[in-house]
Amino acid sequence: MPHSCLYTHHSQKHRTDVNGVMSADPRRVPSSYTLTEVSFNEAMELAYFGAKVMHPKTMLPASITPPIPLYIRNTFQPSFPGTRIYTSSATHSNRDKCVCGFSSIDSMALINVEGSGMVGIPGVAKRLFGTLESKGVNVVLISQASSEHSITFATTLEMAEVAKEGIEEEFRREIENNHISTVEIQKPCSIIAAVGDGMPTTTGVSGRFFTALGDAKISVLAISQGSSARNISAVVYTSESTRALRAVHAAFRLSHTSVRVGVIGMNEVGLSLLKLLEEQRNKLRSRFEIDLMVVALMKDGMEEKEEEENGRIVTLKEDGEKHNGDLDWNTCSITMEVYQSLTASTEATSDNTVAKFTPGDLSTLPQHVLSPDCAHNIIFDCTGETNVGQYHATWLKSGVHVITANSTGLSGPIKQRNAIDAVLNQHGRNVSYLREVTVGGALPVVRTLHDLLYSGDCVHFVDGILSVSMSYILYRIAPPPGAKAGNAFDEHSSNGAFQGVSFDTPCLFSEAVKEAVDLGLMETDPRRDLSNEYTARVLMVLAKELDDLDKCYDVEKIQDSSDQLFLDDECNDINALYTKVNALMKERVESAAEKGCVPRHVSSIDVKAGTIEVKIVDVPLNHVFAITPPSCECVRFFTERHRSYPLIIQGPSAGADSTASALLAELVNLMRNKVSPKSGTISRTTSADLANVV
Repeated sequence: MPHSCLYTHHSQKHRTDVNGVMSADPRRVPSSYTLTEVSFNEAMELAYFGAKVMHPKTMLPASITPPIPLYIRNTFQPSFPGTRIYTSSATHSNRDKCVCGFSSIDSMALINVEGSGMVGIPGVAKRLFGTLESKGVNVVLISQASSEHSITFATTLEMAEVAKEGIEEEFRREIENNHISTVEIQKPCSIIAAVGDGMPTTTGVSGRFFTALGDAKISVLAISQGSSARNISAVVYTSESTRALRAVHAAFRLSHTSVRVGVIGMNEVGLSLLKLLEEQRNKLRSRFEIDLMVVALMKDGMEEKEEEENGRIVTLKEDGEKHNGDLDWNTCSITMEVYQSLTASTEATSDNTVAKFTPGDLSTLPQHVLSPDCAHNIIFDCTGETNVGQYHATWLKSGVHVITANSTGLSGPIKQRNAIDAVLNQHGRNVSYLREVTVGGALPVVRTLHDLLYSGDCVHFVDGILSVSMSYILYRIAPPPGAKAGNAFDEHSSNGAFQGVSFDTPCLFSEAVKEAVDLGLMETDPRRDLSNEYTARVLMVLAKELDDLDKCYDVEKIQDSSDQLFLDDECNDINALYTKVNALMKERVESAAEKGCVPRHVSSIDVKAGTIEVKIVDVPLNHVFAITPPSCECVRFFTERHRSYPLIIQGPSAGADSTASALLAELVNLMRNKVSPKSGTISRTTSADLANVV
């Protein structure tokens, strides 16, 4: 249309087969959306870098003064408002979305010309690009270091060899004299471009862009940015381009950050976690803009023949598969209903669910969690099995974050512990091993210890009640006086928010053990708990944080030196053992009462002496260990700054719901450090600010 005709139009409409200009390619970024408005400059930049909605030359006449607004609308959905292209866009006003969208160009090659003979020599660039022009090579992107030691440019794959041959022919003498050392092609590559008019006046854009690529484990091959600063381009390998697009798209809050989740251990904790992930998904999407997708579930680490035949892992149907039509990427996740329906079905391949049984084991679990297009992948270990803990290092090495309630990983053989250390030392920037729940459940024991150490404090001694089962049992056989009155006060002062349970009447040891089993605080066979195996593993995890004291110990060594209630492992008559221990503990309680004490199960780590102990100790009636409620833990830190009064962490750590909440909290804390900050952290520079600087 002639330019003179445009003056008579208030706007121009362009009909196409899409709803408008998208924030990214919807085939590669499913959460991309239609932009309501973009500027002419933004639309041209997006079009140059792969957005095929409208050619840049089509927009040129409308952008000339006086500008004419353009509307991109869908021919097949005429009621959809589409995208308005005019002089400005929302990127000027919304600092969290200073980037309006991302484009990509595939089938590219990156050519690097490098050599010391190029430094300070005039005319090198002229000869280089003159040669490319003569060969008909179109240069899409150029990057040169300030040292002038190398020039890098991108062109199409089909012209890469032509360009290389032409350069080698033009610079034949320089290559023979080693003034130019290499003419190298990297392929196939893709160019990822961030576009937005709000970028020049917003600080931290480049940092956010490249941090997102780094967190997604993307190798950036070349970088280019024009002086207008409305476009930042990065060259990446094509195999990583989809993951790169999704990562940067989410980093600038154009979509949610997807997190793929796998869970092993579908016991009470695992089922509670699955339910919690489902319940909190929308809230986490809204509050933190992270989208949790449960993609793999494994019952446990045990070998079962029937499960091997049908497949041991429940996985999400995706990657090209369909259920009732196209896969909905925004809501697709294994829910409690889906899991229970599938596991209750006699058919391994049910069509009425979004999940399926897949053959696999502990070694292949990460393969079902990892996706080349997703930057964040997590496995929750809700088991207590030693054979599962053996795979923690392998999972970390594969690139999966591990959040564990299973302490056997860090309390296993020294070789296993060293393997975890080695992976974290080598890949610690890319993977995390979160083990807070292994020590105190929902109590922040490990986090508090880290805070003390990282803030420069020196921990001298740690002790506490670390076994919820022994906490319950010893409280029941020797309850402190006055507990009922204390509960009554708390119920009154909290307006009924506190609902305590008090035990004023002591019971036999065997009765307390049975109660603990019924409450799910210990195994059906109590000998494993009463042998201090669990407590020893917890102490190993804590000792690792304290000058690697775990190097001198193992679980068996701690057990051998501890006060164990069941020493006769060969006796299979549990009732005979109960009778024997009942008499011993009754005598112990009476002896402690004569001293004004009650027996409590106390663990300790003496950092200076390098000792780890588990003892049954008589403590005064008014001591914090004596009044620690049943099934609660209590940990004390004696440090350089807390000599007179130890730092105490006390509270309930048992229960499936409490443990599941603590595991989810670990994930949220991890992702809060990965997801870009909300408005206010990235600052926008206004023209008034620039004037003040000048």
